[in-house]
Amino acid sequence: MSQRFSTDVLIIGGGAAGLATALHLADHARVTVLSKGDITSGSSHWAQGGIAAVTTPEDSFDAHIADTLDAGAGLCDERVVSMVVEEAPAVIKALVEWGVNFDQEANEYHLTREGGHSMRRVLHVADATGKAITRTLTDQVLDHKNIDLKNDRLAIDLINLSKLGRYPSRCAGAYVLNRTTGHVEVFQARFVILATGGASKVYLYTSNPDSSTGDGIAMAWRAGCRVANMEFNQFHPTCLYHPHAGSFLISEAVRGEGGILRLPDGSTFMHRYHDRAELAPRDVVARAIDNEMKRLGADCVFLDITHKSKSFILEHFPNIYERCLEFGIDISTDPIPVVPAAHYTCGGVLVDQHGRTDLANLYAIGEVSYSGLHGANRLASNSLLECLVYATTAARKIISQLDRYDEVPNLPHWDESKVTDSDESIVISHNWDELRRFMWDYVGIVRTDKRLRRALHRIDLLKQEVNEYYANYRISDDLIELRNLLHVAELIVRSASKRHESRGLHYNQDHPKLNPQAEDTIMFPGSMDHLDMLRPTGSTGH
Repeated sequence: MSQRFSTDVLIIGGGAAGLATALHLADHARVTVLSKGDITSGSSHWAQGGIAAVTTPEDSFDAHIADTLDAGAGLCDERVVSMVVEEAPAVIKALVEWGVNFDQEANEYHLTREGGHSMRRVLHVADATGKAITRTLTDQVLDHKNIDLKNDRLAIDLINLSKLGRYPSRCAGAYVLNRTTGHVEVFQARFVILATGGASKVYLYTSNPDSSTGDGIAMAWRAGCRVANMEFNQFHPTCLYHPHAGSFLISEAVRGEGGILRLPDGSTFMHRYHDRAELAPRDVVARAIDNEMKRLGADCVFLDITHKSKSFILEHFPNIYERCLEFGIDISTDPIPVVPAAHYTCGGVLVDQHGRTDLANLYAIGEVSYSGLHGANRLASNSLLECLVYATTAARKIISQLDRYDEVPNLPHWDESKVTDSDESIVISHNWDELRRFMWDYVGIVRTDKRLRRALHRIDLLKQEVNEYYANYRISDDLIELRNLLHVAELIVRSASKRHESRGLHYNQDHPKLNPQAEDTIMFPGSMDHLDMLRPTGSTGH
């Protein structure tokens, strides 16, 4: 029988968004935070760049808002952009009070500039800002008696009370796989917050850790929430190109501090694509690199920061320097081989300014959500900012509702009585690899209608295999993640097929022009087949 846990607020995701929300709530409610692994397993930990915020008299809210709207290519919600930008100084203040020590120079914050920004406004901790923030937040969380942090937990599905019969539609918890024991646990909660990150692992090449499998987006979709603008996948222009480097990101700040993109013969090329050259928005830079690599048949291009002094490089990019040196690349003397890679999911679960989804008592914050901040393309270093601002607004809304009484019945246990262990895990591994490869080939930086149709056909075949596999075998973390990636892949492909234009991060060679009217692509529940993974026995237990 499933082990059962009860809490006021269940937060699924242990990155910056989830941890910050827990801290805001902890003086008012019992909070449980679930993490797939430990704090190093999420994207927040690996964020190199920093947090964009107006902190100097030379800068202004209007300038930050204008840069964000410009990057978003007509699809940003201006009210949301204004709210997030204007909340940024308070977010920075809270982080400093929690113990984050941003880099300073002459008793002022050292600010860097990244692509798409008209000013230096990115606060950072060397080139490992995410690591510093998540470590600080984790220390604070571990010290709070009202927060229970549970690692090695992978959520399977949300529980919508309407599926239990007489109750209204409302989120009341989740079924969760304990990756240590292999058993499914029931987490019952008055409020549930998805802070699970994005879905870049749906692509073959990505800067993201293995945990970025779109779990929250897929779960919310299956639970009845709308999902918006999934065709906008941001490809970071510069990941280290080396057979043993995995998914190591070369921060945009390298270009912000003067790094120059060069072809294999040493010539520059970005001036041919945008008047800001290396400081053009990421989608422009990624497409330019992709085009040059295909034009030349090159395996990579090169990012050159060798004209800066070694002391400058060691001060600003110590982690990048050390990591590259492990592969025999001294970035103070050698250009860095780089390629584009899937980096950020700009679409997600549709939410309001409090992070509320379509399902009562379910919130989504950070990369899992579509708030209207990023539009068709995310402005660099606005992502950590969004996580932390929505952590504040979601917590405020939940605190205001804690006095309300909602009956939550004991939830059914998970039924494993009719399944067996599989001895063919190679099937999951093969399907995982196939999915990521054809998504990269057919639904990558440049798309066509024909490629999108091919991708959808392959997804349909894989869904049939996964459904059959699920019906007969005990679930595993690989099976859960593969199923989530399939749902996310289908949302991406169907959304991309609906957009008959090229806007922001979505570029289709069959529709290269911009439509006069900017419109969101919203996927409604019921528009795709769901594979229902819930296995309640009907017995709630006591």
